[in-house]
Amino acid sequence: MERTTSPLPREIEWRMPRDPRSVGRSRSLLAEQARAWKVPDEVADTAVLLLSELMTNAVRHGRVPVGREVGARCVLDERVLRVEVADASDALPCPREAGPDDESGRGLALVELLADAWGADPRPYGVGKTVWFELALPRVSPTRQQSLDSVGRRDPRSGTDRHP
Repeated sequence: MERTTSPLPREIEWRMPRDPRSVGRSRSLLAEQARAWKVPDEVADTAVLLLSELMTNAVRHGRVPVGREVGARCVLDERVLRVEVADASDALPCPREAGPDDESGRGLALVELLADAWGADPRPYGVGKTVWFELALPRVSPTRQQSLDSVGRRDPRSGTDRHP
């Protein structure tokens, strides 16, 4: 009987306390996941930066009761990396112009500048919002795509992991 395992997950989610330390932790988790998914470095670096901005906003401005968490979700398909941050605050974000002496206020401007698409939506069940961005992936040749697809699968003949 042939045994194979499914490809690496292409969707992952984390829940973290609404605490400043969660910003750094989310950056580390996304960087690690992007490496596992073999996301190109330039896309991964931008995603980590933008996730940091959205998590910082959720932690700083999400005025919600103690104990509420912040969620981060990443979805990868063949064309795009989508990153979402959800919190329990209903206030939708809007970019603002930070002055030269302002120490904050540039996060959404960075998201607007670097993301291929972004937005904010109320959560479906009426509590909180989800802020998201998408980054387009560079086109991959069919040979390279086959190699990426085989990561994390087992070779049915030998029972060992295949690597590109």
